[in-house]
Amino acid sequence: MKAYYSLFKMTLIKGLQYRISALAGVSTQFFFGFMFIMVYQAFYLSNPATQPISLRELILIVWLQQAFLVFIMLWFRDSEIINLITTGNIAYELCRPTDIYNFWFAKLIAQRLSRAILRCFPILLIAALLPFPYKFTLPDHLTTIILFFLTLILGLIIIVSISMLIYISMFYTMSPTGSLLMFSVLGEFFAGLTIPIPLMPDFLRNLTYMLPFRYAADLPFRIYAGNIKHDEAIISIGIQLFWILLLLTVGKLWLKKALNRIVIQGG
Repeated sequence: MKAYYSLFKMTLIKGLQYRISALAGVSTQFFFGFMFIMVYQAFYLSNPATQPISLRELILIVWLQQAFLVFIMLWFRDSEIINLITTGNIAYELCRPTDIYNFWFAKLIAQRLSRAILRCFPILLIAALLPFPYKFTLPDHLTTIILFFLTLILGLIIIVSISMLIYISMFYTMSPTGSLLMFSVLGEFFAGLTIPIPLMPDFLRNLTYMLPFRYAADLPFRIYAGNIKHDEAIISIGIQLFWILLLLTVGKLWLKKALNRIVIQGG
């Protein structure tokens, strides 16, 4: 456990050093944030009927999506892990007296956490200074904030668990392109990043509730915005824990099977 913590700490500190990259990301995410808000505003003006989620709630969700984008995006890639798998240098990892799955997992968590720390505070702070209704505000209840952070952290674990499946699949495909593209497109759609889940047709909305993606992105942000009540949030935490247990179990078993079949030339 000490080795995994040391790697987590070292990767986190290293990631916090890329401040210029973070500032560039902040400006990009502000552009997309305003673009999404304008699109939703135009939609609500052209469809004045009552919607299952208010424009104000959507604005809060957009700012949270942009602030914690690194937590929820599946197209985030670790070039070092990909090179280890595709070049055969995975042999060096096998020599470590550690579990590869846990080792990579700690590294990926730290990478996302460090980048989110650098980006989330400037985005939310500037968004809080905007005029109403574009302004980012705090929720009315402390319980909402606690449930938001709890579901956000559990969602991060879900996303990294899915990312591990992508990397493991590369032992078979020897290329990151297909797996990343497939998971990114499907994950982004079913997480509600393309179309907000409350605005989806019933059959699509029901399908998203059966998949793990929305529990990483849609759930915590809608809890913060007040679109999901506390009772439903508590039930959803149980579902998050179920997906974490399932994804971790499948990932570890699949990685063990993949490592048993690899052949390293000259080793």
